[in-house]
Amino acid sequence: MADSIFEAIGGKSTILATVNAFYRRVLADKQLSHFFEHVDTGTLETRQGMFLTMLLGGRVLDSGDQIRSAHKGSRAAGLNDLHFDAFINHFRGALHEAGVPPDSLEKIMQLLESKRDAVLGR
Repeated sequence: MADSIFEAIGGKSTILATVNAFYRRVLADKQLSHFFEHVDTGTLETRQGMFLTMLLGGRVLDSGDQIRSAHKGSRAAGLNDLHFDAFINHFRGALHEAGVPPDSLEKIMQLLESKRDAVLGR
């Protein structure tokens, strides 16, 4: 299933468009932007692209930090379910903006949702 999602949405070019749209939205969101005040967003976007590529079945050599440890600082700064919901909504909008078809978009949203507990350290 995952390989077909990566290929079905257009592969790397769609992932890059999605990540760019996602961070543009997140950084403009006052509820979320403070989590990124001292973060190199270029590196973050690269890692996010690698994560999405792997999540959807594309090939990546190394994704960097594990999800749980990558979000440790954000959890210490108060990251919670409400923030995760906002991130998910921004991902939905970014995927739509990147032209991901509705059936693939919903599959991707389910995959992203499956990472909630890891992101929130549960």
